[in-house]
Amino acid sequence: MSAYKNLCVNHDSSKIVLGGDSAGGTLILSLLLHIATENTNDFSRSNRWRMSLPGMAVLISPWVTLVSPKDKNTASDYLDADHLHYYARQYAGSKIAVHDPLISPGDCKDLDLWRKASPANGFFICYGSEEVFAPEIRDLVQLLELGDVKLDSREEKGGIHVWPVTAIFLSSMLPPVFNHESK
Repeated sequence: MSAYKNLCVNHDSSKIVLGGDSAGGTLILSLLLHIATENTNDFSRSNRWRMSLPGMAVLISPWVTLVSPKDKNTASDYLDADHLHYYARQYAGSKIAVHDPLISPGDCKDLDLWRKASPANGFFICYGSEEVFAPEIRDLVQLLELGDVKLDSREEKGGIHVWPVTAIFLSSMLPPVFNHESK
C-alpha cells in the first residue's frame, strides 16, 4: 500500500493501471478493497489526503479466494489446490483469518464495497476455463456484474492458469524462436 500511496503523490492516479497475475492479482484486489475501506473510515475523512483509486485493474488468473472448496485440481492445470491452500495459510499467518476479505478478496460479498473499490475504467479479468481458480474467478466476475461494476472479462476455453503467459511457452502454433539453420 505504501508504494502505491507514494506513486499517487507524484502521479494522477486515474492514469495508473495496476496489473497482476495469480497472487499478484490477489494483491491488487486486496489493495483496492483496502483503499475503499480506508477512504470510508472516519480517520481518513479527517485526514487531508485520501488515497485515490487507479484508473484500471488488469488481472490475469487472479487468486481470488485464498482457500475455497471450489478449488479443484483439473487434468490440464499445473496448479495443485492442496498446496495452494497450504501456501494461503502461510500467507495469512496466525494473526489474520484466511477468509478475511482484505487478504482473500473473493470472500468479500459486499457489493457497495466493491463499487467503492472499483477503478474508474473498471476491471479486465482473463482466466482459463481449466484452471484451479476458474470457479472462484467466475463467481467474482458474476458478483461484479451484479454490482454494475465496469468489467470486461475473458474466459479462455481449455485455458490453464495464466494462459496468456504459458501459451507463449507451450503453444505449438508459434514458430520456434531458435530454429536457425547454419548454411
